[in-house]
Amino acid sequence: MSFPRPRRRSILLAAAAVSAASAVPAVASEPYGGARGPVVIGHRGAAGWRPEHTASAYTFAVRAGADWIEPDLVPTKDHVLVVRHENEISGTTDVAGHPEFAGRRTTKTVDGRAVTGWFTEDFTLAELKTLRAVERLPLVRNRNTVFDGREQIMTFQEVIDLARSLSKEHGRRITVFPETKHPAYFRSAGLPLEPELIRLVRRNRLTARDCVVQSFDPSSLREVSAARLGLPLWQALGTSGGPYGHPVTYKEMMTPAGLREIASYAGWIGPDKSSLMPPLTLLDDAHAAGLKVGAYTFRAENQFLPAEYRKGTAPNDFGDAFAEYAFHFGRGVDAVVTDFPDLAAIARDSHRS
Repeated sequence: MSFPRPRRRSILLAAAAVSAASAVPAVASEPYGGARGPVVIGHRGAAGWRPEHTASAYTFAVRAGADWIEPDLVPTKDHVLVVRHENEISGTTDVAGHPEFAGRRTTKTVDGRAVTGWFTEDFTLAELKTLRAVERLPLVRNRNTVFDGREQIMTFQEVIDLARSLSKEHGRRITVFPETKHPAYFRSAGLPLEPELIRLVRRNRLTARDCVVQSFDPSSLREVSAARLGLPLWQALGTSGGPYGHPVTYKEMMTPAGLREIASYAGWIGPDKSSLMPPLTLLDDAHAAGLKVGAYTFRAENQFLPAEYRKGTAPNDFGDAFAEYAFHFGRGVDAVVTDFPDLAAIARDSHRS
C-alpha cells in the first residue's frame, strides 16, 4: 500500500495558514477519542517511513490512517517546546556537521544517566531552526536516510497547527499526543515543561478530542491534571525500574492496587506490548480498574517482533506484523503506538470486518 509523498513546503505553508482557533470537523463523542475501535497512534509520526518528528512523518501517518500523532516535548534555551525523541540531538539532527556549534558538545547527567552530545536546552529556537532532521536508525531503516537534511525541527505549536490542517484535509479530527520528556531534569534546570504545555493547550483551546497528554512521570501528569484542562492523561509504563525520582517501580504500578492509584489521575496506561503477553493479566486488570490500555511500540522489522512472527533471519526484513496486530486487537487492546500506522490501520480494518 502506498501513499503520495508529502511535499514539505506545502505542508508547512498549510500549517502556517491555520490559526490556533481554526474550526475542525466535528466528530461523534466516542470512547476512543473519535476513532472507531482501537486507536492507531503514529509514533513520532510514521517513524518507519520518514525521519521521526518531521512534518512529513506526521503527514504520512495521518494519510496512512493514524488517529493520533505523537510529539515528544523538550525545551529550547528560550523555553520553547520543540519535538525531539530526546533533548540530546546528535542522533536525530545534523548538528555534528555544524562547526559553529562544535563548542556546545558536552556531557550531562539526565535522569541519573551520563549523556554526551548536543542538547536542545543549550540552543535558542532560532539556532535549532538552522539544523535539519536525520533518520535516527540509519542501520535499520537505510531507506529513510534519503530524506536526511530536508526538514527543520518543529515546535509543538507547529505540530498543533499541522494536526488542525490535516483534520480539515481529511475530514476527521486528528489528536495530538504529546509526551513530557525528562520532566524532573528540566524542572531542575529551570525549564519546566508543564507550564508551557498548559499555556499552549489553553491558547489553542485544545479539548479532550484534540489532545491526550502522556508521561512516564506521575508528577508531570498530576501537574497537568491540577490545571483542570479536561484532557485525557496517559501513564506510560516501562519494563524495568520506575519513574525517575519516584520510589515506586513500574512493576508495582502494574499491580491491581497500582492501577487503581493511576486511575485516580489518568484514564490510560501505556505499557510495553510485552507486558500484555499471557500469562500476564495487565490488560484485564487495567480494564477492571477503569483504564484504557495503549501498547507500545509496534514495528514491522524482525528484530522488533516476537520470534513466532519473524520471517527469515535478516533482522531488518519485515516479518508478519499483521499477525501481531491481530493478536493484540483480538485481546481487546484500546490503542497501538506504531512506527507503521499504515499497517496498523489495515490490520484494524481486518479486525473490524
